[in-house]
Amino acid sequence: MPLHKKDLGTVSLAQETKQILKDYGIVLNRKLGQNYLIDDFKRKKILNFANLNSYDTVLEIGSGIGTLTLPMASVAKKVIAIEQDPRIAQILNNRLEEIGLDNVEIMNSDALKVDFPHFNKIVSNLPYQISSPITFKFLEYDFDLAILMYQKEFAQRMNAQVDSPHYSRLSVMIHFKAIVELLDNVSPQSFIPPPKVDSSVVKLVPLKEIELDDFFASVVRAIFQHRRKKAKKALKESFHEIGEYKKEEINNILKKMDCYLLEDRVFKLSPKDILAISNRLNIILNSKCFQI
Repeated sequence: MPLHKKDLGTVSLAQETKQILKDYGIVLNRKLGQNYLIDDFKRKKILNFANLNSYDTVLEIGSGIGTLTLPMASVAKKVIAIEQDPRIAQILNNRLEEIGLDNVEIMNSDALKVDFPHFNKIVSNLPYQISSPITFKFLEYDFDLAILMYQKEFAQRMNAQVDSPHYSRLSVMIHFKAIVELLDNVSPQSFIPPPKVDSSVVKLVPLKEIELDDFFASVVRAIFQHRRKKAKKALKESFHEIGEYKKEEINNILKKMDCYLLEDRVFKLSPKDILAISNRLNIILNSKCFQI
């Protein structure tokens, strides 16, 4: 039978998790990002990083059987738990009923396809395969902070510095969207089943200073397809990401830009440099002064 309230605290998180999965006949699927945290020390650190109080409404993506959900609900005003697997969502619901917590809203949905209810904090052990789209979806909302578990390499790319091995398209886009702080690293042995990669806990605080549009995103996408080439050549070879233009038009556009930054290699351009290139390019395309 599933563990009851009286059993909680008398067994380790690892034992508790394994027993619950066994009782319900659940075999976790690593391909679906079902890697459950079983390290109670790391769980406590994550909860401490979130600094929850009775005024907080917390959004959790991939809530699983409630490893983070239950302790958060015991402190926060409300937890919105999104879990795509209906079997797992039912286990979470059963556990909440057994413990007597009624401040958790369970959404059995795909987090990428639903609108989020109001929240002010995010705490999640994210399915790694949706790390990029779910992060940018988060940043469309107004919230105070997020404490998120990512694949370590992804976390390193989020706040990588210019001219570093991890500097990427992600680094540039996140730079204008949020302050990123790497808080802790987590080994594969802290999960079941253990993932094949190391993980990191990241704090995100959203920024609202600069509004970025799809055009800027297309420019970043274009040049980072050739991050070691000069920006001018990278743009020329991937201009299809920005729009459909003839070869002669692209050559004229790049000549009209007359921008010294285009002579730098992509991985040496700062996010502000790339924004300047994008703004200049946008002006030229809108003026149509490049047409033959």
